[in-house]
Amino acid sequence: MAQFMTLPEAVAQNLKSGDTAAFEGFTHLIPHASAHEAIRQGVKDLTLVRMTPDVIYDQLIGVGAVRKLIFSYAGNPGVGLLRRVRDSVENGWPHRIEIEEHSHAAMANAYEAGAAGLPFAVFRGYKGAGLPGVNKNIRAVTCPFTGEELAAVPAIRPDVSFIHAQKADRNGNVLVEGIVGVQKEAVLAARRSVVTVEEIVDDLDAHPNSCVLPGWAVTAISLVPGGAHPSYAHGYYPRDNASYIAWDKIAADRDTFLAWMKDNVLDARPEDFADRVKHLRSAA
Repeated sequence: MAQFMTLPEAVAQNLKSGDTAAFEGFTHLIPHASAHEAIRQGVKDLTLVRMTPDVIYDQLIGVGAVRKLIFSYAGNPGVGLLRRVRDSVENGWPHRIEIEEHSHAAMANAYEAGAAGLPFAVFRGYKGAGLPGVNKNIRAVTCPFTGEELAAVPAIRPDVSFIHAQKADRNGNVLVEGIVGVQKEAVLAARRSVVTVEEIVDDLDAHPNSCVLPGWAVTAISLVPGGAHPSYAHGYYPRDNASYIAWDKIAADRDTFLAWMKDNVLDARPEDFADRVKHLRSAA
């Protein structure tokens, strides 16, 4: 059952060096506060999984916390490339990460397979594509009923998944609204999960078709208002587009990047995220 605790406690208890971790979110509800806490705690040698790595993974890779990246798209959305990821892959700074690239369909199906306790995912895809030539984890299987050749990839089963959500009730049930992405599957596929939320309430007031993660499926819940910044939380604050634009220049230079990380991550606290969205709430 879900336990309520501070974010530093949740990260310390559930994320260890060498783990496979997912910090999931699809343009929305991206768990920045959780990733920043992981960086502050000095976790290393991570295998990071995510459909759409963006600024949060640029930061984790730039500080040297990552060994391998399993992904289906990497970029600063609406701006361009991830400069810290590129520096690592091309120049080995701060070290060279291993990359395993998939399609969105493969990642989504792999999360679903993990959530279902299956060893791999089967789907139509990759016919005529070049990725199987560079990714040994893309295989082919033959359907025993029709003889059709299908694509297969290993199930994604993170040691720990991190997501951000709108609400948790006092029984540990979590409501996710808006663009859901694969947050639900990431939590259900993981051995442990940490959910940061905007608020804790007596009643989720969820409609019958809402995405609700039951308390038994969640390991830890932490109250971190603003914890998705600079991404957005539907119903709470919009996306901070200026921060994404600014990141491109910050990340372009190693020294500027390290100085920014010291001021805004290493010397910061989870509580600081609430202040970062105050101007966005007033503009919403």
